[in-house]
Amino acid sequence: MIDLYYWGTPNGLKIAIALEEMGLDYAIIPINILEDDQFQADFLRISPNNKIPAIVDQDGPNHQSISVFESGAILQYLGRKTGLFYPQDEQARVDVEQWLMWQMGGFGPLLGQNHHFNKFASEQVPYAIERFNKEAKRLYGVLENQLIGQQFVAGEYSIADIAIYPWIRRYEWQNINLDEYPNVKAYMERIDARPAVQEALAIQV
Repeated sequence: MIDLYYWGTPNGLKIAIALEEMGLDYAIIPINILEDDQFQADFLRISPNNKIPAIVDQDGPNHQSISVFESGAILQYLGRKTGLFYPQDEQARVDVEQWLMWQMGGFGPLLGQNHHFNKFASEQVPYAIERFNKEAKRLYGVLENQLIGQQFVAGEYSIADIAIYPWIRRYEWQNINLDEYPNVKAYMERIDARPAVQEALAIQV
């Protein structure tokens, strides 16, 4: 059994999708970030950066419990644990890891800032809005080009796609017209249609 410390953000959704796709038994432990649950001492022992998601795998290495924080690290851990969506061939694994790190280091953080300044900031900051909207469009363009001639970013469906997809679902918050990125739009629709993704999307927390 895996305990998933979860809230319904793109980063939280990544791990719910992975657990569903990999057929792992898990229990949701809600961490209400709107009420600062992420700062509670019990959670900080698992996730010292006070961010969701985090997991505790009761059957970790050598059948010992292990906790993992940071969504990219969790995806890699689950991929190694199950042998699913994370290839063992070195070239294929590098391809997946490049796009996973692209999401972790750029696509996710940038779009998070984009969400903030477009939707949640208490005052309009034109410079920030212009900067992050422009960079969002550039990153969507990178993804659009990567998807030319293939269904997923590294060829086969992988943990990189699981990481990228939840951020695309918030495209309207990002002032993105998805019709301008037909490959990305089709990609999102392909992943939308996966039964495990639908199960993860149905989580009510």
